[in-house]
Amino acid sequence: MMDDLGFIDPTAGGGSMPIAMALRPAALAGATVGLLDNTKEQGDVILQTVAEVLRQRNGVARVMTWRKAHYSKPATEALIDAIAQEVQVAVVAVGG
Repeated sequence: MMDDLGFIDPTAGGGSMPIAMALRPAALAGATVGLLDNTKEQGDVILQTVAEVLRQRNGVARVMTWRKAHYSKPATEALIDAIAQEVQVAVVAVGG
């Protein structure tokens, strides 16, 4: 009977292949870092703190920030491409 409800069990894994993580730079000194605000509550505050720490502790030269249109929608391909053109490392906030 439970199978008829149309729910997806998030613990069941998935049918898709795992996505390999991108290569990480050895250091962030002098790098440009992009921060993507997911528009959830406090996401911008979290990213401001991350930016300060990256500058102070890791010598990041520049921090650029973008904001998604809405937390429930994925970032557009155009936005992702724009970020990738500008930065060496990107971080997405998970507020809320």
